[in-house]
Amino acid sequence: MHEATSTTLRVSREAGIARVTIDNPPVNVLDVALMADLRHVLAELRDDDSARVIVFDSANPEFFIAHVDMSLIDSPDAFDQFETGLPDGVNVFQGLGELLRSQPQVTIVKLAGIARGGGAEFVAAADMTFAATEGAGLGQVEALMGIVPGGGGTQNVAGRVGRHRALEIVLGADLFDAQTAERYGWVNRALPAAELDAFVDRLARHIADLPDGVIAAAKQAIPPHDLAAGYLREHEAWAQQFVRPAAEALIRGGLAAGAQTRDGERDLEGLLRSEWARLEAPGS
Repeated sequence: MHEATSTTLRVSREAGIARVTIDNPPVNVLDVALMADLRHVLAELRDDDSARVIVFDSANPEFFIAHVDMSLIDSPDAFDQFETGLPDGVNVFQGLGELLRSQPQVTIVKLAGIARGGGAEFVAAADMTFAATEGAGLGQVEALMGIVPGGGGTQNVAGRVGRHRALEIVLGADLFDAQTAERYGWVNRALPAAELDAFVDRLARHIADLPDGVIAAAKQAIPPHDLAAGYLREHEAWAQQFVRPAAEALIRGGLAAGAQTRDGERDLEGLLRSEWARLEAPGS
């Protein structure tokens, strides 16, 4: 087995499978370092014919990817370095999802913990997701920050669950358990945590062992939808909300109240709702 380590990822390769473990303490926030490492590993694996399947998991049993780094509010240009080479009308967060969606390998997320915001967008951009019935959770929490998903979430989630459920997910901003996510079509299957590793390993090995050309033929026959127009609509909606005073106040207040810490992230929805209630209170 060949193993490699970056700042925020641990990567190993064995028998046609690349295993990418996200390790960006304390809660795997999608910050500049993790964005850079994910883009790098996807680019590196793109031309690696020995890798047929990529399995993503987390070194943190509680969190897969928490969400985009909320300190972006203080450094809005921090991610601009990733704009080079993006298709027209695609922002850097959508661009990460597009890299994942266009990967020649089969991409599988093994979801044992929570993925919100940009983390949930990453999950929805992967080819397949399998989630633990104990511990896994998905949420597009952006509405509680005064914004909407801006990294492909509105498009990929709607493609998986339909418009009516996508509106529930985006506007309700709740954390969805694995069983509900499976029923909605957000993930492929919900499995007992004790069975998750064995199931994903078995599926990844079966796919990696297929005859030459089968994976490429299947991905050609079942391509991802063209989201160019939807990405543009999503980015415009996100950008319009991001500059409003309410978004800045909620994001700064959320950070001050404990977002991006382990304790704060365990009930981020409750934390942000409390912050909104505080801001709305008379005299605040």
